[in-house]
Amino acid sequence: MSVVWYILVLLVVAAAIAYVVYNYQRIRKMPEGTQEMIEMAGIIRSGANTFMKTEYRTIIIVVILLAAVFSLFVEKTSGITFLFGALMSSCACVIGMRSATYANVRTANKARESLSIGETVKVALCGGSISGLCVQGLGLLGLVSVLMIFGSVRHDVTGGGYITSLAGVNPTIMRISTYSLGCSLVAMFNRVAGGNYTKAADISADILAKVRNDLPEDDSRVPNVIADFIGDNVNDIAGNCSDLLESFVATISASLMIAVILFQQYEGKFTEAKEVLEKVFSATITYPVLLAGLGLLSCLLGLFYADRKKMSDNPSRELNLATWISAGLTVVLGFIAAAICFAGVDGAVLSNEYGWTAGWVSPWICAVLGIGSGVAIGSITEYYTSTDYKPTRTLAEMAPEGEAFVVTKGDAVGSRSVLLPVLVIGIALFVSGKLAGIYGVATAALGMLAFVGATVSIDAFGPIADNAGGLAESCHLDANVRVITDKLDAVGNTTAAVGKGFAIGSAAFATVSLIVSYVGNYSAEMTLNIASFVVVAGAIIGGALVEYFSAMLTDNTIESAKLMADEGDKQLTPEVLAGEKTPDYNRMIELAAKQALKKMLVPSILAMVIPVIGGFLFGVDFVGGLLIGATIVAIPRAIFMGNSGGAFDNAKKYIESGALEGHGKGTAAHKAAVTGDTVGDTRKDVVGVALDIFIKTMSTVANTLVSVFRNITLIR
Repeated sequence: MSVVWYILVLLVVAAAIAYVVYNYQRIRKMPEGTQEMIEMAGIIRSGANTFMKTEYRTIIIVVILLAAVFSLFVEKTSGITFLFGALMSSCACVIGMRSATYANVRTANKARESLSIGETVKVALCGGSISGLCVQGLGLLGLVSVLMIFGSVRHDVTGGGYITSLAGVNPTIMRISTYSLGCSLVAMFNRVAGGNYTKAADISADILAKVRNDLPEDDSRVPNVIADFIGDNVNDIAGNCSDLLESFVATISASLMIAVILFQQYEGKFTEAKEVLEKVFSATITYPVLLAGLGLLSCLLGLFYADRKKMSDNPSRELNLATWISAGLTVVLGFIAAAICFAGVDGAVLSNEYGWTAGWVSPWICAVLGIGSGVAIGSITEYYTSTDYKPTRTLAEMAPEGEAFVVTKGDAVGSRSVLLPVLVIGIALFVSGKLAGIYGVATAALGMLAFVGATVSIDAFGPIADNAGGLAESCHLDANVRVITDKLDAVGNTTAAVGKGFAIGSAAFATVSLIVSYVGNYSAEMTLNIASFVVVAGAIIGGALVEYFSAMLTDNTIESAKLMADEGDKQLTPEVLAGEKTPDYNRMIELAAKQALKKMLVPSILAMVIPVIGGFLFGVDFVGGLLIGATIVAIPRAIFMGNSGGAFDNAKKYIESGALEGHGKGTAAHKAAVTGDTVGDTRKDVVGVALDIFIKTMSTVANTLVSVFRNITLIR
């Protein structure tokens, strides 16, 4: 019966991909604007494509080597599914990035032609929807294809690699976990390299233009500005696509692995006919895939409605509407999916054996908790980062007092913003666990990501709008155009911050699900003794590694930014400043790419190597502690980084809009806010967004290799 629902999900995926192709063609047919706009957009597009091609030369080598290791030593087909995961993630981020590099200039041109906020929003959202639907559609396409080609999830099979055969390796679970790991690896590379590229360019551009030379933001005389435009696409689009695709796939994978663990746990204890338990197993492996597919359908309908609706001049309301429609439809369709999947299951089995408090409705309630948590975290993030609310406005009002006041207040805003999201996550995890045990936790995680297509679409709106504003400035468009793009940019900053909060929250749920799955894969009692010195040692080291990883990313970005600022200074000759000569954009773009790629490998590999070394040396309990410690430290740290950075950025935008009387662009207050924004850039776009992938990648690696750790541990 599962195959029928898999085919239905594939039909939904096909519809989403068809809509992506339609929107891509629509974007391409729109005019790009003036000759200067066409040329500048061409430079951005070419630079982004060149960077991605160069980056993937390294990624391909690493992926092929790891795929060979999996097939030779772990499970024969797991190398193929690992490659497939990397391919799906790569396709999503490349398509999303290419569509954004076409949508940015067309968004600017629509503002120029129409002078209408509503019409301009529709162009940016059209470009963003390509990214969002590709993330969810391609993630599902790959996973369902794995299930159909290699056979659905089974609990009664064992296998091994071509060279070694390890005890306890379930081939179907290994294929799912390696597919997820392929997505994780690409996401880590994209986030680390893209973050370094974009923020080194952004920081150096801000320092050169606003602080050292009193030039307008996004002034084309500053060569770093063009590298910054490219960075927005390779990080905020490509990196974000692979990041959320990985989270989405990880939650489905965790749900399926937990379904297998539960069957094996209750198989020996069950007193009735085994066929009854088999029905429960079939339902628990079908529901996550069907929920994800119906969530994609909900996103498709929500985005289609927003596209067809006449947009007002309130972008936030229109974008929120698309999210609410997608989330609401996911709730309704998720209930129908639960009713279908668990229709033939004895409710007494679910209540008595599995301990589901509300019977077959329990997984759906947990999914709703996840959806509600995602919306709540987004709203909390918006409150702390939007110029519509007190925290960011208060931060802007500190700017006349100087840089120290701005940075200190920004830190306070970031720290204060941590508590509520963590409370939401904690309560949702607790309630979902009470309702449906560990399966409920996994379903809550999936519920949060079931409408990820809409959230990524809205998130991608931000960098497209940002690029459009930059093009309007650098191509010397009318001031009225910049007013429109600035409005969209401010909204985009908030949607980007909300997207980061959503990514962190979903990572928390996904990681907890993966940790539970990891423990269940080696402990019959499904417990991890946190009083054990081995677990505590792992937890302490895991927490410290998060700080070390953060410092490594920050150091790399600042070092690159300094080199780029020095190069920009050399190019800002009197002839360039007078507009008589064009700076060497290509040299700056090459420098940004070289630095990002040079500093990409070590942090990216770190997340994969740490659990491997820990597992081989100290065993499964140590790795369990490692995952818990890293997760507990990383979640609040990532929220702090994302929200403080978003508040810094929008406080600067608030001052630039003239909202702070007597303290506009070029004033001392503005320069203090620019300093805060510079501090926040690395936080929100380098460290914060990479921490969630760091903990997810470690957890996915641990799940993939838990059977290896059980068989091979040097120090017992």
